[in-house]
Amino acid sequence: MEGTTVQRPHISAALTCSAALLLAPLLAGCGGTAEADTQPPSVPAGVTAQASSSTSVHVMWEAASDNKTIAGYEVYRGKEKVKSVPATKTMIDVDGLTASTDYTFTVRSKDTAGNLSEPSKAVPVTTQATPAKDDKPPTAPTKLTGTADGSRAATLSWGKSTDDVGVTSYDIYQEDSRIHSVPASETTAKLTGLRPGTVYTFTVRARDASDKSSPDSNALDLTTASAPGAPASTAPTGLRSEIGKEGGEFTVDLSWDQPDTGGEIPAYELYLNGKLTTTIVWGGTPPKGRATYRLHLSDPAGTRYSVKLRAKLPDGKWGDFSAQPTIVLAD
Repeated sequence: MEGTTVQRPHISAALTCSAALLLAPLLAGCGGTAEADTQPPSVPAGVTAQASSSTSVHVMWEAASDNKTIAGYEVYRGKEKVKSVPATKTMIDVDGLTASTDYTFTVRSKDTAGNLSEPSKAVPVTTQATPAKDDKPPTAPTKLTGTADGSRAATLSWGKSTDDVGVTSYDIYQEDSRIHSVPASETTAKLTGLRPGTVYTFTVRARDASDKSSPDSNALDLTTASAPGAPASTAPTGLRSEIGKEGGEFTVDLSWDQPDTGGEIPAYELYLNGKLTTTIVWGGTPPKGRATYRLHLSDPAGTRYSVKLRAKLPDGKWGDFSAQPTIVLAD
């Protein structure tokens, strides 16, 4: 229309200014004034590399620290990153290697802001030679014993295994997860990073150059000391199992020492693989001393379960969990 001027540039400018005003508090609320985390975490210390077999190397290190939070670790073979590991782990197996070959490994820590530490000291290792024909796994380590060293560490020792070709390492397991490894020349291990006032179940397996693992050693329960001021543990101890058959089902006869709670324990919760399976309620007067319970399972032979339980305390609360041994259904 004649005589009418459409001032589009002014409208655009006004919208832009309004948008900026609206965004400003949002940006400020999202931490726009917070300082960015540019500080890298510490360099992982104590890096070791152990040739587990002719084609694999076991790399371990000590936990790093950061001004904020460690997100994980990166493992390098030479200059190539080969593994990324979450912050909860400080070891990894690197597979797919060549027999009788020299390698070097380094580890870098990474924080939640993406900052990487400098590489650790490079650790050399040589993979083992291709083994002779090796048809049998090693025998199980014997007489596993140990002590809790304060509230956050433990020391284990065991008898040597034998193998038709040769044992190359011993792997320490807790709740069916490998947490540490030592060379075949060692029959002791120092475990750190444990939690205070906690019951642990440890087993050891031997491994040979063909990466065959032995059966588990005997299971060992250890309880770390409570932290200062913490209440006494209410966890059941000495949890043991005996596997049998009844008709077409497996039976698992569990027994354990009841915790001292200052009163009768009316019930227990039983967990398999971390999931509540049943609540054990006594039909009459609760037993004293060692308690027993039979569990029926219809799974096939070879099925593995981790087992743990906890008591219902006199005040109605649930107590601490027991150690968590692993059972294998076998005929």
